[in-house]
Amino acid sequence: MHQPQITSILLSEFHPTTGPMVKYQVPREIISKAHFDIIHNYIIPKPEFQGRLITVNALGYKIVGCPVYIGDTKYQRNALMFNLCFVFGQSVDTSNHEPVVKKLASYLTQIELESGFLSSKKSQEHIPVFMEKVLHLLNKYGCCSIPVGESITVHLKVPVNIVEPLPVQDHAVPIIIRDRLMQHNEWDLTTQQVLPYIDGFNPTCRIAVEADVEINLVKSCLQNLLHYNIIKIIPVFQYSNMYTVTSDIKKLFSDVHLQEQCMHFVAIKGRTLPRLRDILTLYTSMTHGVTVKDLCCRYNPHGLKIDEKKLIQFGVVKNLIRVLRKFPIKVPSNIDPDPRLRSLYPMFDGLRCYDEICCKVGIGQADLEDRIENDPSVTVCVK
Repeated sequence: MHQPQITSILLSEFHPTTGPMVKYQVPREIISKAHFDIIHNYIIPKPEFQGRLITVNALGYKIVGCPVYIGDTKYQRNALMFNLCFVFGQSVDTSNHEPVVKKLASYLTQIELESGFLSSKKSQEHIPVFMEKVLHLLNKYGCCSIPVGESITVHLKVPVNIVEPLPVQDHAVPIIIRDRLMQHNEWDLTTQQVLPYIDGFNPTCRIAVEADVEINLVKSCLQNLLHYNIIKIIPVFQYSNMYTVTSDIKKLFSDVHLQEQCMHFVAIKGRTLPRLRDILTLYTSMTHGVTVKDLCCRYNPHGLKIDEKKLIQFGVVKNLIRVLRKFPIKVPSNIDPDPRLRSLYPMFDGLRCYDEICCKVGIGQADLEDRIENDPSVTVCVK
């Protein structure tokens, strides 16, 4: 998962004669002396703030540090005060890096107490190199292990936010997007029962029936597969569906690997590969008001060696096209309600699409469409 990039790392200290100063900055100077003088009270703060995380939004940056105070008579003024700060863009979320900054401050305290790494003139030349390694490795890999001296290795890792997949709906259609899966016996029992019915056409409710598994267990299983990027959720295939191309359709014009993938995927089993030109014609003909049935009548995909269902699957999975969903909305009207629709009116709130409504009440889209067309108190939003 992509992590926010650290713009710079700076080490500041309280110099016994000149006061607060920036000692080192990598990879280049971000905070000038004049600018540092404006904010130094927050970077090298009063003793009561030592050992606490401090975030400063200033100068177009977000500066995160954990100031350290080491009291000892071997230092001038009987103390060493320093702060190694991470500098980010002002709008960056730094919450994942904050524990790293605090842990790094703890490491530097330990290293200083053991070897005088920060205060010894002999070792100071190694500090910028150490800072550059931390910056490079955390930005590239999100973790680092850097030996410092003979006995200490600095281990840092930026935690990754785990985003829970959205709940799986009854009408959601899962499709496997991984080329290789684990062996069948390596999955839990529920997943073993569910996987054979994931074909890119069966909605969740049908999978539960076919696999003879309680639907909430099926949803949990699918959520788990979503989390590990093994499946993707796509719309229910209907010949009455309408689709439109996305901006990613241009990739199909230039990406040779994607073109090969597409031609093999959408080809009718046992037939030679279709022409890319015909595939592009079908995709670019998809627009508002044109259903899959209309496309089939106009172009005869089977005559072009193209499986229209696989064509839609590939386009949705690769984000070349997106479905145009229909959302019925009940509007105020003096006309007597259609008795076949009266019980459905609560679902006509503009938030539930045809797929969801049909799945909940167990009717086909053509039946729902026919009822809605004959009821002037219901309007349909397509988006």
